Amino acid sequence: MTVETVNPATGKVEYTLELMDSAAVESILAAAESAFPQWSARPLAERGELLRKVGAQLRSRRDDIQRVMTAEMGKLRKEALTEVDKCADACDYYAEHAADYLRDQPIATEASNSYVRFEPIGCVLAVMPWNFPIWQVFRFLAPALMAGNVAVLKHASNVPRCADLIAAALRDAGIPTGVFAALHIDNDQAADVLRDRRVAAVTLTGSERAGRSIAANAGDQLKKCVMELGGSDAFVVLEDADLDKTVASAVASRFGNVGQTCIAAKRFIVVDAIADAFVQRFVDAASKLQLGDPNDEATTLGPMARQDLRDELHKQVQASIAKGAKPLLGCEPDGSHAGYPASILDAVVPGMAAYEEELFGPVASILRVKDEAEAIKVANDTTFGLGGSVWTGDRERGNQVARQLQCGAAFVNAVVKSDVRLPFGGTKRSGFGRELAEHGIHEFMNIKSVYVA
Repeated sequence: MTVETVNPATGKVEYTLELMDSAAVESILAAAESAFPQWSARPLAERGELLRKVGAQLRSRRDDIQRVMTAEMGKLRKEALTEVDKCADACDYYAEHAADYLRDQPIATEASNSYVRFEPIGCVLAVMPWNFPIWQVFRFLAPALMAGNVAVLKHASNVPRCADLIAAALRDAGIPTGVFAALHIDNDQAADVLRDRRVAAVTLTGSERAGRSIAANAGDQLKKCVMELGGSDAFVVLEDADLDKTVASAVASRFGNVGQTCIAAKRFIVVDAIADAFVQRFVDAASKLQLGDPNDEATTLGPMARQDLRDELHKQVQASIAKGAKPLLGCEPDGSHAGYPASILDAVVPGMAAYEEELFGPVASILRVKDEAEAIKVANDTTFGLGGSVWTGDRERGNQVARQLQCGAAFVNAVVKSDVRLPFGGTKRSGFGRELAEHGIHEFMNIKSVYVA
């Protein structure tokens, strides 16, 4: 079976790939099983040195990786380069901090010696999406390899060369054969891989539907899983917010990566006292975004990753307008293959797709509320719980509101982002488990108690 990758900016086929057969998959899984004992037994310092070399490889080929990312999923050149740098930094971070995160932790008991030990569990299957085709992988991979695990990657079908470039960077850095490999397989094959006895756990970043399927499969096999799913993040604007900073941040949070990010601000919950002023400035700022060629430095909004994704987003917009949402900007497809302009819907209320669902693209929903108490209520009135932000001139007030948001990450006067120093993940239907920081490296480890009487 073959799959094609289509350049979202041009509609032209970029690459044709033959999916792996069962023999090729078996060879990769056998290599992973063989590599695990040796890799996990290597001193942590040696694994760290190799991971630093991976980071160096990424930096040395950042332009090549950028070109492939842009061709496969339409990412702006400057955003793609930043993504590569972030992955390299994550490699350095875990190389530096893993020893602290993984050292034995003494526990005071009546024993002569009792402590907690962290041990790797084996091969981790990663099922990763296309929207951050390098970062999503390294977000799990850097801590997993430093922990002593090995990994296989089932990447999204429209970014196969990104998967191959990751594998090449690890290979050229000296990571041994079998420690990491890209599997070019379909969803049915991925389910078979998860059921294989040699796979110890699975991590997924993707849709709620994919999460349900993979988590059910993992549960049936009694295998550990981490699910990082969708989000409909609240962007709460209180009446004392600095409008200049808040509007600039609103544009960055909603329209970065063409809005195709799980932690993008999607629901702009604005108190009435400041709503008209915020909306006017937001529309003015967003209208200046230039949709165009993602390789052109003048472009500030690239195409969506696929035409079908653009069409699905537009259906959600149309359905919301039909129920009374007011289109203030955009809200019609661009003439290019997968282009959709910066768009803003006002007067969004419960029952609309723009209120109830995740809009995974460059569409902002304005939800007007009377006061702070209602803002918190509306922010939590969602099945999602990934991130949220609060904008106010009073930091302590913002802190108190942030503590009441039902999400995995709450930011005050800052755009929600994934930071290697902070745990990342969600609650409710945004998934479970954590990536990054100390919490992420412990997810795929046996947390073992040792008691010496």
